[in-house]
Amino acid sequence: MSESQPLLLETAERLFAEVNAAAFDAAWAKTSELGLDGLLVSESEGGFEGDWDDAFAVVRRAGAHVLAMPVGEAIVAAHLATGAGFPRDGFATLAGRAVGDIDVKGRFSGRLEASAWGGDARNVLFDTPEGLACAAVADARVERRLNPAGDARDTLIFDGASVRRADSAISVVAAGAFVRIAQIAGALDAALALSIQYANERSQFGKPIGKFQAVQQALALFAEEAAAVNCAGQAAARAMDRGEARFEIAAAKVRANMAAAIGAATAHQVHGAIGFTQEHGLHRLTRRLVSWRSEFGSERFWAEQIGASVCACGAEALWPFLTARGDTA
Repeated sequence: MSESQPLLLETAERLFAEVNAAAFDAAWAKTSELGLDGLLVSESEGGFEGDWDDAFAVVRRAGAHVLAMPVGEAIVAAHLATGAGFPRDGFATLAGRAVGDIDVKGRFSGRLEASAWGGDARNVLFDTPEGLACAAVADARVERRLNPAGDARDTLIFDGASVRRADSAISVVAAGAFVRIAQIAGALDAALALSIQYANERSQFGKPIGKFQAVQQALALFAEEAAAVNCAGQAAARAMDRGEARFEIAAAKVRANMAAAIGAATAHQVHGAIGFTQEHGLHRLTRRLVSWRSEFGSERFWAEQIGASVCACGAEALWPFLTARGDTA
C-alpha cells in the first residue's frame, strides 16, 4: 500500500458517488479528467505511480458502487500498455477473448469479444500466443453487446488491421481476472451491508428477522465469504507488486467466483422476493456478481491453472513452492 492510498480512496469515493447515476460519456469524462486510469503508471509518464494494492482498493470501491464504467480495465490496460512501450492516446480496455490470427506483417484479422466498453475506447489489448497485442478501435467494426447485468461487452471485428505487439509479464486474461476479483470483493461487501441493514429493519413475529438464529448464521457465513475474497484479492495484489502472480490470481479468482454465487444467493434469501425487483438496489449488485464470476476465466478455467502448477511442482516440491511464495511477501 502506498502512503497516498487514503487520499486516493477518498478522492475515488467522491468521484464514484458523483458519477454513479450519470450517463457514460459524462461519467467517463470526469474520470478521465481525474486521470484515474494512470494509477499504475509512473509519474514520469503522467501517472500516479501507485501499486497493485492501491489498484485493488480503488477497483474494489468501484465494485461496491457497481459503476457502469471500465475503471478497472482502464487502470490495468494503461499499465500494460506503458510497460509494453505502447503510446497512451485515450483510454484502453481489455478483450475477454481473442479469436483470429496475426499474419507475418503484423496485421490482425478476427474478433475481440467481451471487450468492456470496447466501442467507446481508443485501443483494446488482447492476448496472443506470442504475447500482448494492442489494436486501435477505429480499425474495427463494432458490434454492441451487453452482459447479463446490462454493461457493455462489445465485439470488435478486424480485417487486416495493423497491431502493436510486445512481451508482457502478465497476460490480459490474468489482469482482467484481477479486476473482477476486486469488483466482486466490493460488491459482496455492499450486498452484505444491505442484507444486514434489511435484517435489522424487517420485522416478523414481533422482532427483527436479524434476531433469528438462522438469519444470523446465514449472514455470518456471508461475511466469511466476503472476507475470504478480500484476503485473497489483497494477497494477489501483493504478489503482483513482487512480480509473477499467476498462481495467486488463479486462487483468488476461484475463491471470488465461489463467493459470488454464495453471496448473491444468501443476499436474496435474506431479502426475500423484494431483492429481485428493479426498484431495489440489491439486484444491481447481484446481477453483476453473477456476470463478473463468468468473465476472464470461470472457476474451472482457473482451477485447471492451479492444477497445472501443482502438477508441475510434483508432490515433494509443492509445499516448498507454496511457502516460498509467501516468504517473498
